[in-house]
Amino acid sequence: MGEPLRIGMVGAGKISGAYLDTLERLEDVTLTAVTDLDRDRAATAAARVPGATVVGSVDKLVARSDVDAVLNLTIPAVHAEVALAALAAGKHVYGEKPLAATRAEADRMLAAAEAGGLRIGCAPDTVLGTGVQTARKAVDDGLIGAPVAATAFMTTAGHERWHPDPEFYYRRGGGPLLDMGPYYLSALVHLLGPVITVTGAGSRPRAEREIGSGPRAGERFAVEVDTHVTGVLRHANGALTTLVMSFDIQAARLPRIEVHGTGASLSVPDPNGFDGTVELHRGAGEWEALPVTAGYVGAGRGTGLADLAESLAGGRPHRASAELARHVLDIMLTLLDSAREGRALPVESCCVRPEPVRH
Repeated sequence: MGEPLRIGMVGAGKISGAYLDTLERLEDVTLTAVTDLDRDRAATAAARVPGATVVGSVDKLVARSDVDAVLNLTIPAVHAEVALAALAAGKHVYGEKPLAATRAEADRMLAAAEAGGLRIGCAPDTVLGTGVQTARKAVDDGLIGAPVAATAFMTTAGHERWHPDPEFYYRRGGGPLLDMGPYYLSALVHLLGPVITVTGAGSRPRAEREIGSGPRAGERFAVEVDTHVTGVLRHANGALTTLVMSFDIQAARLPRIEVHGTGASLSVPDPNGFDGTVELHRGAGEWEALPVTAGYVGAGRGTGLADLAESLAGGRPHRASAELARHVLDIMLTLLDSAREGRALPVESCCVRPEPVRH
């Protein structure tokens, strides 16, 4: 094994803890620097990794000689700004989802990476775990026959119930689709391939939300995006997916993802997690649990970054790729455009399904 990929982390908020849990046990990557608008928060994160340094700004972090790649855990509205600064400094980038807030931002990122011979990776990497990958192998092996349809549901009453600073979920770059859609849509592209057309509808039932926890509990803030989005996606292989993403549902008894074929149906575990039981129903009898047959075992957030490091060493494409993330972003933005315009729209981008993760 060669030298580990040295990581500079930008953003030490809530999600950073999950990444640190994984980075602490990976051999292919090592955290060397951390920056955050809140220096105390950056110091707390850096203290978890021996040798990691607190840095005063993004510009200083990307200029460091001991940073090979930037882990971008900032809010969605500044994903592109931080990524472009890192790319301009000659650093690879791995970022939280979504890739960017707009197609133009995403395209600038991809162009900068290509010009510099650099890699961009993007969450979610949950799709590389045993849950989605075992389901993908079942589809690829023909266990359901020819894919016909899928359903994908993410329903919650809203993140302001538990997040102490939830405003960004309800501003540009937020909403249930842009926040949680990448998990579901990345899984669906792994399972069924790219999407070619979408038909969408959206609503915003409440103009304000109230923070439900933390020191600011009781404060109200404005909602700037649709908080219930539904749509139908047509995949290039002809399969149709029905999608519901909502911050407006108090309770529901809905599956996370199901894939239905000419011969059987497949129940896919929560794509916001890495594992879970995959179940198959052959049209008679009961649902049967499938054995784990694919995916990174024991994966956590940051597995996609480790996969990127391995791909650099091995000269292969990385799986949590910017191309996939760009297509997922385009699906989501086109779905929102369709909801506003009241008509079906083509998805202009495409991508190749990433290589599966085999045992």
